[in-house]
Amino acid sequence: MSGTGLIANVIAGVIALALIVYLFIALIRPEKF
Repeated sequence: MSGTGLIANVIAGVIALALIVYLFIALIRPEKF
């Protein structure tokens, strides 16, 4: 049902948010990478 889609959307959102945060940190602190 829609529960599976909701979980998939939440997981995708968390992954996207983590990627955005990672790229933001890489931009402001490039010496750490």
